[in-house]
Amino acid sequence: MKIGIIGLPQTGKKTLFEILANHKPTENEIVSKKLIKGVVEIKDPRFDMLAKTYKPKKEVRARIEIEILPKLEKDIIAKGDIFTDINKLDAICHVVRAFKDESIYHVEGSVDPKRDIDSVNSELILHDLVFIEKRMENIEKKVKWLKEESVVKDKALLVKLKAHLEKELPLRLIDLTADEIKMISIYPFVTRKTVIVALNISEEDLNDTVLIEQLKRDYQMAAIDIMQISAKVESEIIKLESKEERDQFLKELGIKEPAVDVLSRLCIKALNLISFFTVGSDEVRQWTARSGSTAPEAAGVIHADFQKGFIRAEVIKYSDFAIYASEAKVKEAGNLYVKGKDYIVEDGDMLDIRFNV
Repeated sequence: MKIGIIGLPQTGKKTLFEILANHKPTENEIVSKKLIKGVVEIKDPRFDMLAKTYKPKKEVRARIEIEILPKLEKDIIAKGDIFTDINKLDAICHVVRAFKDESIYHVEGSVDPKRDIDSVNSELILHDLVFIEKRMENIEKKVKWLKEESVVKDKALLVKLKAHLEKELPLRLIDLTADEIKMISIYPFVTRKTVIVALNISEEDLNDTVLIEQLKRDYQMAAIDIMQISAKVESEIIKLESKEERDQFLKELGIKEPAVDVLSRLCIKALNLISFFTVGSDEVRQWTARSGSTAPEAAGVIHADFQKGFIRAEVIKYSDFAIYASEAKVKEAGNLYVKGKDYIVEDGDMLDIRFNV
């Protein structure tokens, strides 16, 4: 599962990638023109609380893959390779410039976040429309001499998708049957991807929510998660050596936690993943599983044998643990649950898997 960072030139994509992945691309990586890849540790306060409580020998946070794609310039868009790269992603993080700095040029000549969001969305929609038109041309030739049901169905579905896209609506908003989803799974539709917009703001705008609240209203129907982050401030935070220094810096800025931590959790959501935990004195670990996973499927994330020989899962809800602060007290309160193979694991579950192979 991987998420890709896209955006126009000079938006702060590389800085944000460096902060998220804790990796500064080398000169060779930059000049190679290839995708730059990294790994993001998910910063979750629930994990921190569990680690503090159990004081384990080993702490392992959940991780996801991240890539930074070439900047969306006209010549790169015209070549089309970037859409192939986007199609290989599971979700998109679109970095949008909202900071004003006369020393840094803007490709459009001025700072206008809504215009830039609309511009990139339109390019993604146009890509899907062009693909449909080319696909329909090929199908038209087949329909004339090949009346197979599958070809007719394919054409009808493409007509439906084309009408939707022509309304400037991404395909992630259209209702499709299970069969229709299966039919288009092989097609390179980029507007099916979940999108997060990371609004890169100035330090002086950290506590100004007017712009982001307006953008959230504007794009609510487009199913786009929007958050604001100052890449410049975040890069200063990670340079501080001690937690005390970082906490003091955040306090002075009036921030509860680094925005990059919030963004890492939004990435999990965008990938349609949930987090669950295994705990003990040896190790506290955060795992991720697809939303809707059964207990055996989640167990399989830990080890294939756990899924193969699954018997039951003992479950503590993190919300209960946060109240009682110990397993013993949770059990005393009657909030330890024993679940079978049909149980759907929920975000924040603490699991103890019983299995036999």
